[in-house]
Amino acid sequence: MGFIEKFILPKQVDFDRALQAQADAARDIVSDMQQTYVNQDEQARMRLALDAGKTRELKNKNMVELLDVFITSYDKESIYRIIVQLDWIGLSVNHFCTEADAYGIESLAEYALIFSTLREMSEMLSRGVQLLSRHKLHTISREISDIHDQYDVMVGLCAQAMAELFKGDDCKHIIMYRGLLWQLKEVGKRIHIAANTLEDMAIKRV
Repeated sequence: MGFIEKFILPKQVDFDRALQAQADAARDIVSDMQQTYVNQDEQARMRLALDAGKTRELKNKNMVELLDVFITSYDKESIYRIIVQLDWIGLSVNHFCTEADAYGIESLAEYALIFSTLREMSEMLSRGVQLLSRHKLHTISREISDIHDQYDVMVGLCAQAMAELFKGDDCKHIIMYRGLLWQLKEVGKRIHIAANTLEDMAIKRV
């Protein structure tokens, strides 16, 4: 049977486990971003670079597996989309950190609510992926709905922060922090899109 499995039967990949690892990595990098720029956690700051490398490594690994496999548990196009969107979460966090570091900004504690909302969204997404293999469509839908609600909250918080920025007169300060707020919104957007893709996968599997 080992010979048949290896050389005759089509290769199969446990994409539930593969996507869970990628979702957990996305959650971790969002968490470390919060701890770095809100709590001034130096260990979290050092983990960010490692997290960025891990998210990219998992994306590449999952993409190779997807291209190499013939039979999948889900629609291959849906798997491709969620692999890409989970990777984009890590990329967006990395872009935010790159910009913050370029400006020499180490603390953004005044935006703690935005960071905590993003962390909650990433945790809900990770839980949603975990539920996918259990075929719990209704529970996944509730998680997705909560992510949508939190995304709206996050966008509102960013808008309020932007409005406060424009009350000032320091143009350089406004431009720098406006860019950072835009990057934080991009992180939330990517979590939101990944959640939509997850729901699409769950519906197609029913």
